[in-house]
Amino acid sequence: MHVEIMFLVEGSNRSLRMRKSSPWMFIPIVTSIGAAVGLWIVYVIAVQQKIICRLVLQDGVDQCELRPPFISVAADYPPASSFFAQIGNMAASLVAAIGILRFSQLKSKMKKPWLNIFGALASSVAALGITLVANFQISKNEWVHNTGTVLVFGFGIVVCWIQVVLTFQANLKHEGVKVGILRAMIAIAISITIILYLFLVAQRKYFHGARTQWLWVMLFLLFIGTFAIEFRYSEFNIQCTDEESLSKVSTIIAEFQ
Repeated sequence: MHVEIMFLVEGSNRSLRMRKSSPWMFIPIVTSIGAAVGLWIVYVIAVQQKIICRLVLQDGVDQCELRPPFISVAADYPPASSFFAQIGNMAASLVAAIGILRFSQLKSKMKKPWLNIFGALASSVAALGITLVANFQISKNEWVHNTGTVLVFGFGIVVCWIQVVLTFQANLKHEGVKVGILRAMIAIAISITIILYLFLVAQRKYFHGARTQWLWVMLFLLFIGTFAIEFRYSEFNIQCTDEESLSKVSTIIAEFQ
């Protein structure tokens, strides 16, 4: 028995010509918006339970006796930790899926496939980091949690810059320059934010560092959402066939005729 599974990217499919946009564009949008809303729910729960400070303080930072509003700290105790784990697992699955779909979309467009392959691998590693951060609380498994944070931060920015380059090279529907500039601006903002975050944490300005961390995460989710621009042109199909099934179908068709 022979089973063949393949991804088909049909940019010129007749059904796509009849529609303005492919429904696959909603995967990046749902990932971006859903993860952002979920994280803010975790933040609200942590603030209500008085686990962390608010991101905006009216009385000044020095008068806050609670912990800085880092995302990991906000999700350190139940029920916020349970929400965070569920959100993180779903987001990680979707990020990995988007990476695979993006690889399939550009596979036939790239003369040298190595950068596209590395982009898909980097997306998968970043997704793995998200699961580690989400499922191992910092107070329970600090080493595993911090390892996941490094994977998300490190490979997340690598994914951003790889996709910026791939956007210009592929130039899908002649929108590569416009979309590439947009992604480059977001990637620059993410890079600056990460550097600022590391500087603030090194200076032990944890409150401002936490605020910068939230900004970085929101920018990264915004970057993921931009894949909807190109996904609206493509139809992704998974086709599974085996010789036995094909022979049965052929027999039925022959008998019917």
